[in-house]
Amino acid sequence: MHPYEYKVIPAPAKGTKAKGVKTPEARFANSVEILLNEMAADGWEFQRAELLPSEERSGLTGSTTNWRNVMVFRRAIAAEQAAETPPPGRKEPAAPSVAFHRSEPQAPPLTAAAGDPEAPPDASLAPGPGAARMQSDDGVEELSPVAGMTAALKKRAEQKGDGED
Repeated sequence: MHPYEYKVIPAPAKGTKAKGVKTPEARFANSVEILLNEMAADGWEFQRAELLPSEERSGLTGSTTNWRNVMVFRRAIAAEQAAETPPPGRKEPAAPSVAFHRSEPQAPPLTAAAGDPEAPPDASLAPGPGAARMQSDDGVEELSPVAGMTAALKKRAEQKGDGED
């Protein structure tokens, strides 16, 4: 069995004008035909067209699902090339080092928070606590039922509970 590599590209969204092509359907078919012929010239074989969901952010905290049309192509990888190179997108693990070198212990480099007025001039700047929180944000929206409950709402809930007893 031959190993294959795959390529997924967005399907055309608009038709391409051409001589003798008048209707929107014919223009769209012309766009698809041009794309198929370009990919075939590079050795890619058309497999299928897919409609796939894509989660995307909308606004500051929301997300929506947009459906995307994509076209899937494949081509066989030569046996020699498949043995030499890993597939794209995968990283080959680093080979273990066989040589051991004895080195003198080094002092850790000086670091300081960015924007610190008392930082030494030769220190490398590291992001402050706010920037570190922003970098650790994975972009996933919090969906728990108590998300966004402010301190004022919590206090009001406590007061309401005390008065009902």
